[in-house]
Amino acid sequence: MAQRKNAKGSGNSSSSGSGSSSTSAGSSGGSSSPGARRETKHGGHKNGRKGGPSGTSFFTWFMVIALLGVWTSVAVVWFDLVDYEEVLAKAKDFRYNLSEVLQGKLGIYDADGDGDFDVDDAKVLLGLKERSTSEPAVPPEEAEPHAEPEEQAPVEAEPQNIEDEAKEQIQSLLHEMVHAEHETEHSYHVEETVSQDYNQDMEEMMSEQENPDASEPVGEDERLHHDTDDVTYQVYEEQVYEPPENERIEVTEVTVPPEDNPVEVTQVTVEGTNRTTEDPEQKAKVKKKKPKLLNKFDKTIKAELDAAEKLRKRGKIEEAVNAFKELVRKYPQSPRARYGKAQCEDDLAEKRRSNEVLRGAIETYQEVASLPDVPADLLKLSLKRRSDRQQFLGHMRGSLLTLQRLVQLFPNDTSLKNDLGVGYLLIGDNDNAKKVYEEVLSVTPNDGFAKVHYGFILKAQNKIAESIPYLKEGIESGDPGTDDGRFYFHLGDAMQRVGNKEAYKWYELGHKRGHFASVWQRSLYNVNGLKAQPWWTPKETGYTELVKSLERNWKLIRDEGLAVMDKAKGLFLPEDENLREKGDWSQFTLWQQGRRNENACKGAPKTCTLLEKFPETTGCRRGQIKYSIMHPGTHVWPHTGPTNCRLRMHLGLVIPKEGCKIRCANETKTWEEGKVLIFDDSFEHEVWQDASSFRLIFIVDVWHPELTPQQRRSLPAI
Repeated sequence: MAQRKNAKGSGNSSSSGSGSSSTSAGSSGGSSSPGARRETKHGGHKNGRKGGPSGTSFFTWFMVIALLGVWTSVAVVWFDLVDYEEVLAKAKDFRYNLSEVLQGKLGIYDADGDGDFDVDDAKVLLGLKERSTSEPAVPPEEAEPHAEPEEQAPVEAEPQNIEDEAKEQIQSLLHEMVHAEHETEHSYHVEETVSQDYNQDMEEMMSEQENPDASEPVGEDERLHHDTDDVTYQVYEEQVYEPPENERIEVTEVTVPPEDNPVEVTQVTVEGTNRTTEDPEQKAKVKKKKPKLLNKFDKTIKAELDAAEKLRKRGKIEEAVNAFKELVRKYPQSPRARYGKAQCEDDLAEKRRSNEVLRGAIETYQEVASLPDVPADLLKLSLKRRSDRQQFLGHMRGSLLTLQRLVQLFPNDTSLKNDLGVGYLLIGDNDNAKKVYEEVLSVTPNDGFAKVHYGFILKAQNKIAESIPYLKEGIESGDPGTDDGRFYFHLGDAMQRVGNKEAYKWYELGHKRGHFASVWQRSLYNVNGLKAQPWWTPKETGYTELVKSLERNWKLIRDEGLAVMDKAKGLFLPEDENLREKGDWSQFTLWQQGRRNENACKGAPKTCTLLEKFPETTGCRRGQIKYSIMHPGTHVWPHTGPTNCRLRMHLGLVIPKEGCKIRCANETKTWEEGKVLIFDDSFEHEVWQDASSFRLIFIVDVWHPELTPQQRRSLPAI
């Protein structure tokens, strides 16, 4: 109070002086007579100094300005415009540390929960704005590592930092895996695309994982197929996991689409099985949540982490590897530094197409998880990526162990249980997968991802009617990982088999969403741009020499087939892809996935020798060469082959005069002995055998004629 009185007294005294000065100045400026000028001269310069051109002294103006400043200060204090004691108290509580400013580490003062320090945070700390209810007010030194919001470097400093990386890294593993198994012109290009999409999709993963997944990513691994025995992962380019054909081509009794769906020669534009729709409503369901990847120690070295991460973001992979290796050497207990090293090794493996480097990355991801004080989000992310990379290399059981550990660590995360279910499916353990999805649905009955996979399992168990509501409701949920061509495929197939005419509505929807080339052509493993039509002539294929050779030697081929039937019936194996509604249908295979069956060729040596001249069929790694015998009373459900990369030739060997026919799309034909029919089995086709005796044909698959030599060499086998 004493200070305020002094200030007031000083102010009054100064005020009177100011008033005198003002009067004098006003007089000097207001009078133009000589007398007035004399009065001004004597009265206006009490200090004896000469006046300037304006009639005022420098000292007078200095005093005016000084007094104005004093008055301003007095007003602020006297009228309590600012409570300096409160300001000082808040500043003390604020713990403003200059060294942290210089290091860009004001994130610990994040008060509004947005992950960085900004004007809004200052307002909160000064009491001008309420604290966000989502983030508890915890002093920096008391905050737990997993509860602290992450800091962000200033946006102007660099385009992306550790926080941006965090958002990028948490999607659906699953989403990427779906693309990884799809076929394109070049198998490595698929995985390369996956890795490019991965960083973008990861931005959505954290929120998707909370309710459940994607993919993914994500989602989630959405693979549905069970057998890895036929897959070779020896070369980095050939990582694509291809399921057995029966998992892809089961279909049902046909209800022919209306005539307004004519079959035309079209250009296939489908590539891969999963085209996630960009539905804004679906995206609106998912709220983004920032993952927390830095523990307390990593926050102290954030600048160094950001610098190394910037190298990785700029594509300087080798430099980034060295930078993170140095960080790991300096800070061996840093989870984020080791995770950055794993990411760089992952990127380097892709760049060099090296499985050896990738195995190193898988090991480093494991090292991250074994460190102490690993933030939960980083632990989850590391193990998910490890599982994904293990699956990429075909290490399905190792991936399953990783997924099991994730579920143990995060038992309430249903998205991880969904991933675990897929892991069981990948090793053919449908029973355990079914148990996992039953558990998920008991907790979250509206989980669309669990529903579609549970429906798939029911259908694989031939519980057709039971599978339909799960598949239908799962797709309709729009949840991440449910908009996959296989689910539309199996839902339509199940509906056909129970006589539900809505099947083609779902096929049409699948076509509109980019999963099928058309309502008729529903193959899932396709190369873009290949000519697509149900029936072909030999001239259109360009394989006229092969056709001529087959037709010239049809009796030789027939006789060897009949001899095998008579002497070794065990070589003809029943069709086991669940394609028959009824009847007896068996096959005797000479070539499978471009590999010759030596034992089988001993039963038909001349036929095998004949075919060796035609690499378009013996080298077709997406097809077979086989005898097919069908007995009376057999009906084969409408079905589609797995890929548009092949054409199928049928050579008639023993054909009853009537009762045998084949439909492809909306055209039906019959076989003739010694003649070749050619069709594209990626289109829906159906077979009837209502004759009084068996029918024997010879099936020869050939590469689609528009595939390049490079594509024929690089496409993974089916």
